[in-house]
Amino acid sequence: MLTDIRTPAWHDCRLVPAALVLWLGVLVALLWSWWAALVVGSAAVVVAVVLLWRWRKSRPRWFAGAGALLLAGVLLAGPLAGVVFSAQHDPLGALAVRGAAVKLRVVVAERPKPIQTAGYAGQQAGARLVVIPATVERAEAARAPIDSTGRVVLLTPFPAWSELLPGQEVTVQGKLAPPRDADLTVAAVYVRGPPGEVGDASWWQKAAESVRAALRQACSVLSEDAAGLLPGLVVGDTSGVSAQVQREFTDAGLSHLMAVSGSNLAVVAGAVLLLLRALRVGPRLSALVAGLALVGFVILTGGEPSVLRAGVMGAVGLLALALGRHRSVLPALAAAVCVLVVYDPAMAVSLGFALSALATAGLVLLAPHWVEAMSRRGVPPGIAEGLAVPLAAFLVTAPVIAGMAGQVSVVSIAANVLAAPVVAPATVLGVVTAVLATFWPAAAKLPALAAGPEVHWLLVVARHASRIPGAVVPWPGGWWGGVLALVAVAVLVVLLRRPRLRVGLALVLVCVLLVVVPVRVIAPGWPPAGWAMVACDVGQGDAEVLATTDPGRAVVVDTGPEPGPVDECLSRLGVDRVPLVVLSHLHADHISGLDSVFDGRSVGAVAVGPGRLPDWAWRQVAGVAARHGVPLLELELGQRLDWPGLSMEVIGPRYVGSQQQEDDADGTNINNTSVVLRAFTPAGRVLLTGDVELLAQGDLLADGTDLHAEVLKVPHHGSRFSLPTFLAAVAPRLALISVGAGNSYGHPSKSTVDELVADGALVARTDTDGDTAVVTDDGEPAVVRRGR
Repeated sequence: MLTDIRTPAWHDCRLVPAALVLWLGVLVALLWSWWAALVVGSAAVVVAVVLLWRWRKSRPRWFAGAGALLLAGVLLAGPLAGVVFSAQHDPLGALAVRGAAVKLRVVVAERPKPIQTAGYAGQQAGARLVVIPATVERAEAARAPIDSTGRVVLLTPFPAWSELLPGQEVTVQGKLAPPRDADLTVAAVYVRGPPGEVGDASWWQKAAESVRAALRQACSVLSEDAAGLLPGLVVGDTSGVSAQVQREFTDAGLSHLMAVSGSNLAVVAGAVLLLLRALRVGPRLSALVAGLALVGFVILTGGEPSVLRAGVMGAVGLLALALGRHRSVLPALAAAVCVLVVYDPAMAVSLGFALSALATAGLVLLAPHWVEAMSRRGVPPGIAEGLAVPLAAFLVTAPVIAGMAGQVSVVSIAANVLAAPVVAPATVLGVVTAVLATFWPAAAKLPALAAGPEVHWLLVVARHASRIPGAVVPWPGGWWGGVLALVAVAVLVVLLRRPRLRVGLALVLVCVLLVVVPVRVIAPGWPPAGWAMVACDVGQGDAEVLATTDPGRAVVVDTGPEPGPVDECLSRLGVDRVPLVVLSHLHADHISGLDSVFDGRSVGAVAVGPGRLPDWAWRQVAGVAARHGVPLLELELGQRLDWPGLSMEVIGPRYVGSQQQEDDADGTNINNTSVVLRAFTPAGRVLLTGDVELLAQGDLLADGTDLHAEVLKVPHHGSRFSLPTFLAAVAPRLALISVGAGNSYGHPSKSTVDELVADGALVARTDTDGDTAVVTDDGEPAVVRRGR
């Protein structure tokens, strides 16, 4: 519920030991073995019995806490250890190791979660798979029944499975695999076909889905990014949030805003209570009405671990309100942890649950004292709370985030301070929009429009914060990374608590800023002076930028496999005017970032070659150009394009008639329709080849085209489908390979790289070198690597 930020006289910690024993005991058991729960639970029982004997007269107030610890130990050593044992010895687990084929009848446990993937070749960027947690009702393998009622995770095609709701029964056929997460899941099931024998969903789940759909429709009056973000802020529905926005929120430390947690419930329940108080409704009826609103909101959001934690905690707070007792957040938090870990032991390893609980604990235990200390020094209370709340949440959650993500956002505190004033208004207006949208869709657009400025402010904060140089610091991932971050946080807290050490820390930070800021911001090392061309690190795709002599003006050739990376590359280069975007061909890893090129930039036109396949890609490109009001041009063989300091000539494809057909399995036909450009830059001639393969390369050689260039953008990410005679004809000094790290296609091919090196080329790769710039060094082309 609503957290009182003022410092309480004391914290009621009697339930805390029981909550920690249950949480940590189940956590160790799931990560290690079931008998760890038995050991921890037995130890807790022994300690509780000793404390009960010693405190039976001396400390009656703590007698209840010892009793709760005793109950926690009994539950951990008994039922909870049994649940973990059953999951770790489920028959489906043994079949999963062998990759057995099974037929299951399952009950959907949570809403399907789409997996966003970058585009490649004819595969469109976006969600192609959904993840669905489910509980097994019946199972059979090789027509023999399997005695299992364990949990599984379904990996299924999108969109055939995306409309399922929690509680629906469905028949599944697929292959088992060992689960990736150390929770109660016994197996993963890879499914290719559609769901079978789909059962009916409960009325409340249907109602919740209709409200979510109505909210998405009402938000359509906002811009595309805002329309996707508002449902995420209100009910955690991130289906409309682009990959770029998700990445920016993560780098800025604002991703928690799209994961519904206690703050959302606090805003909703608080608004209900304030309304009822204005109507002079009594405390008991107010608690009942707010409780009903809380239950409805939990159902609406899908019952994520962080929401359930906040919901149980809110129920405890409302019960205290109804009984007229003094409300304390810490007992409510401890009670929520106890109830939820007993109800679902898998909560113990849920990152969302951990982040939510830790953040609440930080707000209760740390933030009030910091607010009081700052207030004593003359800081206004509102500003003190605005600083203390994000700082406390950041410190207590940093170890978990660092170990989970392998990075730390150093701009998180500042970003959250800037975002905090608009979160509550946006949430309230979003809830009003959702309620109105169910029965009055036209009126729902008004609160959605009113929430627009707040949502746009969050987008601006996330975008600019994520682009600050050094906004994200790499950190060791996994458990060791989390422990290392915990040690760092502990050291920082100790330093801040001691005045002399605090002064020393401030001096160190000032020295670091004096060194880092001039180097990274005032005099950044990127882009290098006089750059002529940059191969952007956009993953498994292509995006090249060619500079003109006009500052901030450059031509873009291809835009990568997803929105975001090419935009970030252009921002790093300071490009704000793009006279032309050339799309070499219509494969997803070359066109999917097109929309983000327009973000904050003026674009003159979009140019394509003769290819029009795949159909979805052509429609997407035409739609983006039309939406931004720029012409869509077709480049012709022999056409020459000129800008100050840059000229480009179209030299391919030579023949496209036989290649204009439906895409084959590996996309070779479409690859061979790639536009081939010869660019004249201050660093020399550059040959931009798209994804041309053997046939198109042979056409260029047979036609006698002069292919020699100082710089070669290696065809098709350095695949093995390059003719040695073609590479020899180009004879590049520099060979740039745009390729994604750890890709599954075997790019670049060792044979192609070896051939380039044997011909005397210096090879640079975006998967190892990051953004790679071509500059002029004493009249010769040279390469500067930004690094990854």
